[in-house]
Amino acid sequence: MKKTQSSGVSLTLLLTAMICHSANPVDADDSRAGKPNVVLFLVDDMGWMDSTPYGSKYYETPNMKRLQTQSMRFTDAYATPLCSPTRASILSGQYSSRHRVTSASGHTPAAPEGASPYPAKAAPNQPLIYAKSTNYLDLDLITLPEVLSDAGYRTGHFGKWHLGLSQEHWPEQHGFEVAFHAEPSPGPPSYFSPYGVQRSGVPSNKHHVGTITDGPEGEYITDRLTDEAIRFVQAHQDEPFYLNFWHFAVHGPWGHKEEYTRQFAGKTDPRGLQQNPIMASMLKSVDESLGRLMDTFDELGLTDNTLFIFYSDNGGNTHSNVPGSRQIANIKPGHPRWEFVQDWKKWAGDQPPTNNAPLREGKGRIYEGGQRVPLMVRWPGRIDPGSVSDAVVGPIDLYPTILEATGLELPAGHVVDGESIMPILEQTGALKRQAYFTWFPHLIPAVSVRAGDWKLIRRFAPHPNYPEVRELYNLGEDIGESRNLASVMPDKVKELDGLIDQFVVETGALYPKPNPDFNGSANGPGNAVSRSIAGLVARMCEVEPLKAAIRVRAEGRTPFLGTAQVKFDGPLTLKLRARSQTGGKGKVQWRTATQETFVDTQAVTYELPAGEAWQEITVQVPVQGRASVLRLYLPAESGDVEIQSIQFLSESGREKVWDFANGTQ
Repeated sequence: MKKTQSSGVSLTLLLTAMICHSANPVDADDSRAGKPNVVLFLVDDMGWMDSTPYGSKYYETPNMKRLQTQSMRFTDAYATPLCSPTRASILSGQYSSRHRVTSASGHTPAAPEGASPYPAKAAPNQPLIYAKSTNYLDLDLITLPEVLSDAGYRTGHFGKWHLGLSQEHWPEQHGFEVAFHAEPSPGPPSYFSPYGVQRSGVPSNKHHVGTITDGPEGEYITDRLTDEAIRFVQAHQDEPFYLNFWHFAVHGPWGHKEEYTRQFAGKTDPRGLQQNPIMASMLKSVDESLGRLMDTFDELGLTDNTLFIFYSDNGGNTHSNVPGSRQIANIKPGHPRWEFVQDWKKWAGDQPPTNNAPLREGKGRIYEGGQRVPLMVRWPGRIDPGSVSDAVVGPIDLYPTILEATGLELPAGHVVDGESIMPILEQTGALKRQAYFTWFPHLIPAVSVRAGDWKLIRRFAPHPNYPEVRELYNLGEDIGESRNLASVMPDKVKELDGLIDQFVVETGALYPKPNPDFNGSANGPGNAVSRSIAGLVARMCEVEPLKAAIRVRAEGRTPFLGTAQVKFDGPLTLKLRARSQTGGKGKVQWRTATQETFVDTQAVTYELPAGEAWQEITVQVPVQGRASVLRLYLPAESGDVEIQSIQFLSESGREKVWDFANGTQ
């Protein structure tokens, strides 16, 4: 199975492949015999709770509900916390630790051939050196579409790719005869036509290159992708085909149909959690796309002979576009994204794209909110409609599942980490593996293992917001991962740690290496945060250690220190010893363990008098329930603030203290 490089598919060839299905030299009658079609309908950034079948009371997804009634719905399906690793695992059947696409880096240039995966150096305040993600899907891998194509399947990719910036790594080089896409990803060139995609050149943020063509002005890319996917199905209805339909939505830049957004603007979520009308609008468009595709299969009589998979590439986005986020911070009039920011604020205010509760956190995190996703699989006559499975499955399993469903063997010489889930789908047996792993050495670097209801997170090093290097949860009893049992169940931690050690060896994972230049006493703002205020995270400011205090200097409009280490039942009392030449108003804001985002009303203000004398400030913080994350906003915009101590106390007598005067935290 040799791969050749090409300069991309011309528009003429693209249209010919889509319309003239007779071009396949394999006789149609022979090629169709006993071979089901396969559809992979992948939504970008769709969280576990972002649809009616999975419990949302705000988003309206009637076609997803319709698919659910015809499918098996998985409650414990996983992806990696970011998109590119999941996509590479789907096409290869391998864990990210093996194929080494470990981050969402498919929009960046490939490293020079022979370059070390490890950076030559790391900052002296970093104890470890982490391997870099491979920025493309390796051409030596035997991909799923290559196997299917060799067996006579027509293969088409439509939508987001994000597995290679340059043409030698595009879908056309990985077994897709038709590809309708544009680079760089992760978002679309535009959600509305004209898309401005060029046929050639070097892809960049200002120059998208690929096979997407402009449509009528104002055409929505979600609708256009659906049109192209349907044309592919119509062209190849008499042949077996693999449709790789990977939506850009609901990923940023969050283009939306205002007529839909307006419908949701006045709607209230009974749970009080999901109420972003922009996300609701985009999900409505995705749902319509699903419905149109399902209708097409019904009209052409293809439904019964099609394995249809609905899936998401990572957990829902719970962090973008909130105050202080990099998508919003420091964007002022005249900035290219100013109009977007105003549009977001108009419709969504300070809300993030979605809320994953009861799951913890979201995209980019190894907690359940970041990696548990929706998965529904339909195959009439083979899968019981409306059935439900709690089997732990993931992207590595789609490769062997699809090959078994199509009657094909795994390719010789290609390692597959996944396991066919056909026994689950047909309810004839269980999976053989005892554990499922997620390798994610980025952002908050960690690896996790799921064995039964037990989940262990191994962090490679403490993080200011996540100081525990081992977190153990019983997901059967604690789906929100609120009770870390590592300290009370050391034997279970040891057992699961052993599984991780075995996984690292078997998959050839590039484990972090000690940083030879690490200096825990190194000066500088970055190290000041990790050394002097462990458990506090500085945002919109830098922190400098002094002899008996810390100095906070603003770098943005709303400087604050955040912490996730005050998980006490409220109400709380804050005692702050600080001084400032300019003084001013500050505030304490909080969210509880049941909340994914901050609420404006959950804040209390305080006054720091101006002057050289140290001030003793006491603030009553009326937390209801258990605190999860607290933010201490400081009046540092007009002048530096020096702090000697921060103390949080609960009514039960629990306390958390940062005493910079005495060097204790």
